[in-house]
Amino acid sequence: MIAIERIRAAADRARKHVQRTPLVPVEGALLKLECLQPTGSFKVRGFFAAALGMPAETLRRGLITVSAGNAAQACAYAARTLGVSCRVVMYDTAPATKVEGVKRWGATPILMPREAMLEWLASEGWRSEPESFIHPFAEPEVIAGHGGLGLELLEDVPDLSRVLVPVGGGGLIGGIASALKAIRPGVEVIGVQSDGYALWTRCLAAGGPVTVKPETIADGTTAPFDARMFELLKECVDRWLTVPEPRLRTAIPELAAAAKVVAEGAGALAFAALEQLEPGPPTVAVVSGGNIDPKLLAQLLG
Repeated sequence: MIAIERIRAAADRARKHVQRTPLVPVEGALLKLECLQPTGSFKVRGFFAAALGMPAETLRRGLITVSAGNAAQACAYAARTLGVSCRVVMYDTAPATKVEGVKRWGATPILMPREAMLEWLASEGWRSEPESFIHPFAEPEVIAGHGGLGLELLEDVPDLSRVLVPVGGGGLIGGIASALKAIRPGVEVIGVQSDGYALWTRCLAAGGPVTVKPETIADGTTAPFDARMFELLKECVDRWLTVPEPRLRTAIPELAAAAKVVAEGAGALAFAALEQLEPGPPTVAVVSGGNIDPKLLAQLLG
């Protein structure tokens, strides 16, 4: 796991540029509203931590990343804030709202079919690019930056017993768990995925990589297998829950009605999984993002 000193340093670097997001009560739990970050997701924590940890000459080259959408927007926003250029490689099926978000922050999206993008990532295609690459979930400084969320939870919920975290690449839960286990190891860390892309539960059961085709509205969780994250998740996640895709679709309008919170598919996963837990211990569900396609939101609100 990431050392607590590294997490504290990363959180300090990023603090000026990220929100200390609120906790709101709903259905016997608390929701941590990362959907209220400047780009609509938790990703800004890690990208500012990583960018501000670079040597000045490395940062001046500009930034590049690869993303389904939220890391792309975070990278673009960080680059604009820090006054450097940015390009992002994205799925050509990325929601229009996420592509437009990248453009809004002044970055250039490079759209690729999913398989081509995964090959670019696996073959380290960024090494031939002029910008400095930030891995969207496996970069240790990104993970450390996300750990700042865990520090906030411990400060704001002194009797915290368990936290539910949506899992895509694993950077968010890896950072949160690293912070929690270093300071209060008894807090249960629960990873949540949709049954439409239950990559990590299947990989952990198989003891290694498996092939999973994404069939979920939680596009933010459709990151590929990474051996580095496999080892981290084995170490830091206490329990896994899988949300049926139909339940995820009902959770989004429920969140809007019950908590007045707009969440994307990935962002609603932890809330959707609350019904699988026994009631009682102080619990936080992380709403990781709110960048949902307006047409999909209208369809789900029906």
